[in-house]
Amino acid sequence: MQKTLITSLFLGTLLVTSPFQHAPVQAQTTKAVSVIPWFAVKNSTIVVQTGDKAKTLDKDVTLPNGIRIEHLSRSIVLTNGNRVKLKEGDMLSLNGEFIRKNAAPQPEVAAVPAPATLSASAAPAAAAPAPVSAPVPTVAPAATPTFTYRPTAPVDGKLKGVVELGASGFNLFIVRADNQHNWKLEKSEFGNSLVMENMATEEDVRNGLKSYIGKMLDFGVAGRDIHFMVSSGAAMSDVTRRIVKSLESLKYVVNTVTPEREGTLGLKAALPMPFADKAFMLDMGSANSKIAWLADGQPHVEDTYGSKYYEKDVPDATVIADVKAKAAKVPGKLRSTCFVIGGIPYELAKAVRQGQEPYTVLKAADAYPQLSGAKIKSGLNIYQAVAAATGCQQFVFGYDANFTIGYLLSLP
Repeated sequence: MQKTLITSLFLGTLLVTSPFQHAPVQAQTTKAVSVIPWFAVKNSTIVVQTGDKAKTLDKDVTLPNGIRIEHLSRSIVLTNGNRVKLKEGDMLSLNGEFIRKNAAPQPEVAAVPAPATLSASAAPAAAAPAPVSAPVPTVAPAATPTFTYRPTAPVDGKLKGVVELGASGFNLFIVRADNQHNWKLEKSEFGNSLVMENMATEEDVRNGLKSYIGKMLDFGVAGRDIHFMVSSGAAMSDVTRRIVKSLESLKYVVNTVTPEREGTLGLKAALPMPFADKAFMLDMGSANSKIAWLADGQPHVEDTYGSKYYEKDVPDATVIADVKAKAAKVPGKLRSTCFVIGGIPYELAKAVRQGQEPYTVLKAADAYPQLSGAKIKSGLNIYQAVAAATGCQQFVFGYDANFTIGYLLSLP
């Protein structure tokens, strides 16, 4: 039974049960300890140590208790999605027994205290740990990570409104912004997806647009401060021409954007200025995704697949490879935090939101087993590819930001 478990572990198979998971260490014989694999960090690489033999870990592995070891980032991903960075000399057993060589472990999310039950004992000199008289504490879930940054509220701001014609529907946003580009979302509304699914008549479109315009006027937005944006994904749809035609008949100007422009505007809204020199942005749309950052003060945008790539029968491997290639261009100094916006990230954030906080730290991509569906799966593939390529440990979803607000902020 031991041999079968160890072989499966080397192959990266998800292990569900283990005879060692609940057994006290003192109950194991010296011989048993010698064949139980331990994961250790040696020369900045995770190796699988079995007795006096070591093998480099070349894939992610999930332990019986649900803890995941990521070989590229050299991190432990706890069952609640939090991460703990492994350092040189640290060791972790098959059943979750942890030995920290020097100091107490520090999670990658700075705002989260270190898990209280991780052991801070010194690592033994031998390749495998000797039997001890008491069980070594196992890794336990840490507190849910939080993101404490709060944006500066606008002073004497002006109301501006925008209707986004996106690849998945109409969205309305009203913000109050001041001369310093501080802003606050005052109202948002999502819907009218039947329009973009080509299931609405031209009259339906006109009535829906008039309704949105009326709501913004009633809220106090001046007619000259109402804007319309067509996302780069929606611009590829035939039905967009009908929508634009209806808007033009109402004497409104419709602004269309390229993926690069959309990424630039999304970055302007989603990336707080205090993080301009240490973070980047992922805007995961239905039709495309944008990875953006500031390079010498200027926005740089990489365009890749969106979360509906499955509709075009594009293989997962093709998407993952392209996303990784684009994300790998993010400068190393900007990889500590990624600000995420888009429909699928919203679903991920909503699943773990603690209340009404403006920012939610997302779990790891493989920590959402309760979410299903082709679009969710595709989005998680994109998310995981960005994480793998950048090694970023903190993905923060902002509920209020999107590229249309970035457009409003770019106006005088």
